Amino acid sequence: MGCIFDVKQGMTETVNAAKPAGKTESDRQDQSWIARATPGPLRPYMFLMRLDRPWGSWLLLLPCWWSVSLASGGGWPDLGLMALFALGAVIMRGAGCVMNDIADRDFDGQVARTANRPIPSGQVTVRQALAFQIFLGFVGLAILVQFNLFAIGVGILSLTTVLVYPYMKRFTYWPQIFLGLSFNWGALLGWAAVKGSMDPAAVVLYVAGIFWTLGYDTIYAHMDKDDDALVGIKSTALKLGDATPKWLVFFYAMVIALAAVAGELAGLSIWYYAALAPAALHLGWQIRGLDIHDPKQCLSRFKSNRDFGLLLLAAILVGQLVR
Repeated sequence: MGCIFDVKQGMTETVNAAKPAGKTESDRQDQSWIARATPGPLRPYMFLMRLDRPWGSWLLLLPCWWSVSLASGGGWPDLGLMALFALGAVIMRGAGCVMNDIADRDFDGQVARTANRPIPSGQVTVRQALAFQIFLGFVGLAILVQFNLFAIGVGILSLTTVLVYPYMKRFTYWPQIFLGLSFNWGALLGWAAVKGSMDPAAVVLYVAGIFWTLGYDTIYAHMDKDDDALVGIKSTALKLGDATPKWLVFFYAMVIALAAVAGELAGLSIWYYAALAPAALHLGWQIRGLDIHDPKQCLSRFKSNRDFGLLLLAAILVGQLVR
């Protein structure tokens, strides 16, 4: 099942431990253009990487782009670095999805929405999935070594968060914290790739990203909370319950406050704070009228975080370029 490594497409399903229910919609997007364009033998691996659902790649990529832009010193960010991070986000999000599916293969087989994924459906064996994950890891490493030595070291350290996250939902109601540690590492790596060092602005931006993940992935987790409770998976959705909107106010307020501090530490112009307003309003819209018991609405609000990320990126660019 999992969190942001896997974007839900549809309503939650009732778990039947003996046999998955057959009337619920699969989360695979078999009619997506990527699925149609992929040769048959490669298609299960495309589904393993979730290439048919790009939202997770965006959420992994945007903290990288924020940080590269924040470190650009009053000019445009390095477009070559931005492109490398875009490719790296797709590859590493794919590797994370493979790891998540390996870890959750027994749970996925009990839920109709996930039962036809490549591993539980038998299209890909665990050994084949491991081999594919190793391949993706080498591709990611080939991208990482394009950066300076300091950034390479920072990138390697990220593996500790990537390896830990898939198992945290078995032990804590706060696995979203560990997801945030992993998914926002690009806020550190982007700065390191530009500066060859680590500075407070990047660390503050990283913490802002963790609160952002706590917000959007709590919304996301509400789509599977019934199934999660039945199969023994923990989440902030189950922990916070009907108090979720109040907690979202806190999480998202911290995002904006810490983003403002990061901008000050990086020396952005005063126009950054004006440009930050649309991003703050967007987060407010996510909370306003949120029905945590409506999976379709939760999915829509979750997906909208790509737009928030782009609004924050635009604000950083304004703060760098408008003086």
